[in-house]
Amino acid sequence: MKEVHAADIFANLCELAPLECQMEFDNSGFQLGRPDSVVRRVLLSLDITGEVAEEAREKDVQLIVTHHPLLFHPVRSVTDMDPIQKIALMLIENGIALISMHTNLDVARGGVNDALLSLFGLQAHSCLDEDGCGRIGEFPDALDLSAFLEKCRSLLKTDGLRYYDAGRPVRRLAVMGGSGGDSLDRAASLGCDTYLTADVKYHQFLLAKELGINLIDGDHFCTENPIVPALAERLRSAFPSVAFMISERHMQTIRFC
Repeated sequence: MKEVHAADIFANLCELAPLECQMEFDNSGFQLGRPDSVVRRVLLSLDITGEVAEEAREKDVQLIVTHHPLLFHPVRSVTDMDPIQKIALMLIENGIALISMHTNLDVARGGVNDALLSLFGLQAHSCLDEDGCGRIGEFPDALDLSAFLEKCRSLLKTDGLRYYDAGRPVRRLAVMGGSGGDSLDRAASLGCDTYLTADVKYHQFLLAKELGINLIDGDHFCTENPIVPALAERLRSAFPSVAFMISERHMQTIRFC
């Protein structure tokens, strides 16, 4: 059976989410390791944390694929005195490569926001923002907000939600995985009655009240993590000889009492 290299997996991911589509501040791409390294086992996770790195070492994987990059800024040193550099050093020492597909995966067709919308059984009929980030879909029948909130809790696998109830049923839904509070105006202007995103600030909840739109903060991790099993499914189909595993240790960090 033909060997699979890290570069092969990277090329497949770039077909889905081309690097040229990432935002200017971003640092998506092949972050650590050798592209020509042979890959037999891959760990997928939304983030690369110390726990995920240790999990990868224990499971003897050759590659980690994440959404959020480990390295954003120019690295002047790699030591164990900095928490981020310590993770990078551990991966290097154990021969584990790292690929991160961030904002390019946010805007990609079949990426983060399509995966989020599809949780609710919807397909996007338009993008929320002009740069392709965020999606809009419509339910065939309107839902009470209380029923939709329960659906969100269950499908997002979150233990809590922050929301503003505008007193409107849920029919035209806008979603943006991760920090999307700045697009609230846009969602309202496009006729959406409900907007699901994360990292919503206080003044944005006040704005939702003025705009008369339901606003739900579903947690950053929970609104983006649906892309992880979607990527695993895509890669398993493309590379059947490789074992693609989803991290069992990375989960929602913010908890509600």
